[in-house]
Amino acid sequence: MLLVHRYRFLFVHIAKTGGTSVRAALNPLRWRDPLYYLAWPCQRLSHLTGHRLGTKFPRHARVIAAREMLPDDYFDGLFKFAFVRNPWDLQVSSWHHIRRERPHLLEGIRDFGHFLRWKLDPERPWQYHVDTSIQLQSDYLVDLHGQVIVDFIGRYERLETDFRAVCERIGRPRLRLPHKRRAADRKADYRSYYDDQTAALVAEHFRQDIEILGYRFDPD
Repeated sequence: MLLVHRYRFLFVHIAKTGGTSVRAALNPLRWRDPLYYLAWPCQRLSHLTGHRLGTKFPRHARVIAAREMLPDDYFDGLFKFAFVRNPWDLQVSSWHHIRRERPHLLEGIRDFGHFLRWKLDPERPWQYHVDTSIQLQSDYLVDLHGQVIVDFIGRYERLETDFRAVCERIGRPRLRLPHKRRAADRKADYRSYYDDQTAALVAEHFRQDIEILGYRFDPD
């Protein structure tokens, strides 16, 4: 999560949705924010006193953390936004990321279908140790009652266009996104990784995301 007081915005960073590029583009704004340089000592003091202050949030914190820790008027006055991604495409990205960065986790895993069945098996222990894309994206966007409380939800599928809309909203229209990375051995169409069973498996596990965010296996 990235909170920049000077420009009055809160970016909720959901993993593997283009958020690293968005954060890299927005980071220079944080360095121009005088309150940014007070955040670290305030955070340290809050730890020492036992009273947590909402001056700094973990990279992939959910918006509810800011809702609970910031004053109501201040939170309501922030432009709160996030980017999301088609759940079926996201799992293909997860597959390639783990193969590249954490291949030891895939010992005995034969292919993408085997990976999905293993990863989404509710009986498998230590679910959260695989990667964050096992979690629902919508959980990052809602309050304790399940209501969406961010102001803008951008799409990975139109990242450049939606990021420009964000920049216009925060008054910095000339910001540019860094080049996006794609796994060299990845096929462009995520649908080619699936059969009917594995597509249904993702649809069931991520049903809430699909309903709230409006995604389908076959895009328009």
